[in-house]
Amino acid sequence: MTAHDRLVGVVGTGTMGQGIAQVALVAGHPVRLYDAVPGRARSAAESIAARLDRLVEKGRMDAAGRAAAVARLEPAQTLGELAPATLVVEAVLERLDVKQDLFRELEDVVAEDCLLATNTSSLSVTAIGGSLRRPGRFVGLHFFNPAPLMPLVEVVSGAATDVTAATRAYETARAWGKTPVACADTPGFLVNRIARPFYAEAFAVYEEQGADPATIDAVLRESGGFRMGPFELTDLIGQDVNEAVTRSVWEGFFQDAKFRPSLAQRRLVEAGRLGRKSGQGWYAYGEDAERPEPHTAGPAEPPARVTVEGDLESAGELIPMMREAGIEVVQEDEDKGTRIVLPSGGQLVQADGQTSIEFRDVVYFDLAVDYRRATRIALATSQESNPRTLGEVVGLFQALGKEVSVIGDVPGMIVARTVARIIDLAHDALARGVATEGDIDTAMRLGVNYPLGPLEWGRRLGRGWACGLLEELHERDPSGRHAPSLALFRHSYTPKKWEGSA
Repeated sequence: MTAHDRLVGVVGTGTMGQGIAQVALVAGHPVRLYDAVPGRARSAAESIAARLDRLVEKGRMDAAGRAAAVARLEPAQTLGELAPATLVVEAVLERLDVKQDLFRELEDVVAEDCLLATNTSSLSVTAIGGSLRRPGRFVGLHFFNPAPLMPLVEVVSGAATDVTAATRAYETARAWGKTPVACADTPGFLVNRIARPFYAEAFAVYEEQGADPATIDAVLRESGGFRMGPFELTDLIGQDVNEAVTRSVWEGFFQDAKFRPSLAQRRLVEAGRLGRKSGQGWYAYGEDAERPEPHTAGPAEPPARVTVEGDLESAGELIPMMREAGIEVVQEDEDKGTRIVLPSGGQLVQADGQTSIEFRDVVYFDLAVDYRRATRIALATSQESNPRTLGEVVGLFQALGKEVSVIGDVPGMIVARTVARIIDLAHDALARGVATEGDIDTAMRLGVNYPLGPLEWGRRLGRGWACGLLEELHERDPSGRHAPSLALFRHSYTPKKWEGSA
């Protein structure tokens, strides 16, 4: 049976429903749209046709292909009109009872070999399908918004999903030109589970008065390599939507501290400051709104000479960069470390989860995904540090062509603590069988545009890097939020030689 013979039903005609219908149409399927509100399915069909017109205008689709796709699109007035479908995907209200009722009705309408799929982003696939007579044919097909553009689809198997159903869903997504990843039914699935620290750590730094939103966003973009910062991204998503997903994952994990929501974000939602759609979120929007600038240090003189102890590990590229900038670099030993000694006698150390106030005259610098390509570096120092040392460090990074943001004395800084926690949740998901290593990295690169998959990032930084930093953070905040998972501990641990007596 060809795609042209297989009818796809889509229930729910909001943004996601329309997007999924468009994907199926472009792949060659006839599509029937249904919405419980009279007239919405027809309106949605007109909207999809208009989007296909824009594709023709942009040269991404020819006129004949557009005409054929529109001819295959049909609004349905009743759920019964989906009876011939071989696949039905729902994208209705994110309420468990609503979805359960819908699929019970569908079960009485479609044939026994029809695949039933939910596009839920936060509800349990197992729970939605739990009331069906044949839950084996029920699967999650989680598209990302906008569905026609985003390549990733999470194929989620509930506890009762048959392997054959999951395989059909996976192959269908691939045939539609998407990149599917298979995952188990866990709170947040893959992307929304592993991505929580990207928001949570930034909000925590803000709540701890470590830096303002504009500076945190800039550091994560320009040093961490993330496409958008978490404050601007949640304004785009909608603070209510993002907070609801965070709360759902947190409750799904029985209020585990690792997934704890942000009080500051809760206050935004309560105030109706939902982001772009309301005109105000972390930032103001509108014609006269001014976007705040990140904190950037003024010009400073670089040191003429520094002493490097060790190879600087993941920051090792700084050594040739300093030499290229005309700074004399003296290397004293071959032991590994992350220490640069400055003419003032102060030290420059890569973020390791400790704070500047614990040491005399230490300035920390944040992690970068690529120190050569990074355009901004964050520094953290305590009030006890020598101002001359801070000036030398600012000048050093400016000599390397970087903007410099000086933040508060925050353990783990911004990028380092965020990346360490993402790596931790990725290892935990891998160890629990949620998905394969390759699918985890693919999901995070394609679903949320991370510069590297978290497991690949962990390999680049070294086997014990994330675990060591999180252990230091946990020592300073023993709430459990930063405690390394058992999976990460096992991955990072180097067995000790037994020294028992004979």
